[in-house]
Amino acid sequence: MNSGHSVTITPADLHVEVRVDGEKIAETDHPVLLEETGMPTRYYLRREDVRMDLLRPTSFRTECPFKGQASYWTLELGDAVHDGIVWSYETPIPSAEGVAGLLCFYNDRVDLTVGN
Repeated sequence: MNSGHSVTITPADLHVEVRVDGEKIAETDHPVLLEETGMPTRYYLRREDVRMDLLRPTSFRTECPFKGQASYWTLELGDAVHDGIVWSYETPIPSAEGVAGLLCFYNDRVDLTVGN
């Protein structure tokens, strides 16, 4: 890991709800929080807490030196298509194994509610 850059992964007991265009897409009381230098807190959710019926995988991939290769999904909600709105590290590097297979939505592309 680069000097000065850190990634912290912590399971939490917080209520997290994700809505898009007023529709509830995900809800959990057990997110995994990922804190990374220079980034907002990311909330990773189990697939069983996400409306997987509304998501379809894309062929798009990115590589992060601190977490590994990310896969993306597109949300189809009625006539609205939200490309690449959610991602997952299916097989992250060892230091990021705490988010393996979990899903994360872009905070700024959804209505994200976090509470106790």
